[in-house]
Amino acid sequence: MSEDEAARGVDDPDAEGFTARERAAIRFAEKMAVDHHNIGDDDVAAMRGLFSDAEFLELSMMAGQYIGFGRVLAMLQLEVASCPV
Repeated sequence: MSEDEAARGVDDPDAEGFTARERAAIRFAEKMAVDHHNIGDDDVAAMRGLFSDAEFLELSMMAGQYIGFGRVLAMLQLEVASCPV
């Protein structure tokens, strides 16, 4: 990943430069983080339309792992905000 790509961030999945798969992954990860009780069959079907079962499983597992780790760091007050992103 280039520095430009890293600096772009993921706050706006509709921003220019993201592929359909990247947009879907960003939206899905966001929903897992803030509204996981409302991930339904339509969400899963949309993801399976863009990702293989193995890719979707890996994406879900990685998003869950990072979300969970971030919450552990916050709970233990080990987070250090080095940038606003």
